[in-house]
Amino acid sequence: MGKAFEEYRNEMINLITKYKFEGDFQSQIPNLDFYFSKTLSEQISIMYEPSICIILQGAKDVIFANKLYNYNEKDYLISSTHLPARIRISEASKEKPYISLRIKFSLKDIHEVLKNINSPIIQIDTQAEKGLCFNEINIEFYESIYRLVKLLEREKNDIDFLYPLMIKEILFNLLKSKSGYFIRKFSMEGTVSNKIAQTVSLIKENFDKKLNIKELADNIEMSESSLYQHFKTITSMSPIQFQKKLRLDEAKQLLLLQNKEVHEIAFQVGYESPSQFSREFSRMFGMTPSSMI
Repeated sequence: MGKAFEEYRNEMINLITKYKFEGDFQSQIPNLDFYFSKTLSEQISIMYEPSICIILQGAKDVIFANKLYNYNEKDYLISSTHLPARIRISEASKEKPYISLRIKFSLKDIHEVLKNINSPIIQIDTQAEKGLCFNEINIEFYESIYRLVKLLEREKNDIDFLYPLMIKEILFNLLKSKSGYFIRKFSMEGTVSNKIAQTVSLIKENFDKKLNIKELADNIEMSESSLYQHFKTITSMSPIQFQKKLRLDEAKQLLLLQNKEVHEIAFQVGYESPSQFSREFSRMFGMTPSSMI
C-alpha cells in the first residue's frame, strides 16, 4: 500500500474508533456499518448480505464452499447475494484491534449505475460461478469509500442528502475495478447469475413458506436440475439447505429476543414438526433450542 492508502486508512480508523464500541455498530449512514474486536474469534456461521466488505486493520478467515480465504486491509470482499459462510478473526489484539466496514447494496443499485454509464455489453453467461469474490483494492475505489466514511463528520441533513450519491460513486468505481465483470453478471437481467440471485431473494423473503422447486424453476425459466446445479455453485448450498439455514438463524434470534415456547418458534419459522426443528437446530448450533430460553 502506498502513502495515500495509509493516510486514508489511518483517518478512517481514527474516526471509527471515536465511537468506542465492541462488535457490530450501525452508523448514521443506512448502508454503512462497522465491526470492532480486540480478540481473535472461533469460527462462526454467518449469512453475508449483498455487500462490499473491507478490513481497515487486522485479518479474517472466510470459509466458503469448503475453501479457506484469508484477507486483510489490502483486499476487499464482494458478496453478490445472500451467501452462507463461516468466518474467524485471525488477527486482532488490544493494541491493534480488528476493524472492518461493510457497505450494503442491492443488485438494483448496481443496475441503476450501469444504465447511466457506457458499460460494455457482456455475453449472457450460461454457467454460474461462486457468489463470493475477493480482489486487491485500488486507490480510486478506496478513496470513494474514505469519502463516505468522512461524511459521518457532517450534519445529519448533509448525510441524508449526500450518502446516496457517494454510494453510487463507490459502485461506479467497483464496476470499473477487476470485480466489474463479476458484479455485472449478477445485476444484468437474463444472466444465469442474476436468475439465481432472484431465486435467493425469493427464498429469503418467504423462508417460512413451503419450498416448491418447480415453481422457483418456472419463475426464472430454468429446469429444476439447472436451478439446483447453479444455485449450489453460487451459494454452496442446495435451495432446501439454504432455506433451512435461514429458518434456523431466524429461530436463534427469536429464541434470544422473544419470550415464547420452542414449539411456537418452530411454527413461526416454518417448521411443521417441533421435534424435527429441535434436531436440526441442535445439529447446526451444538445446543438445544430450549437451552437458549
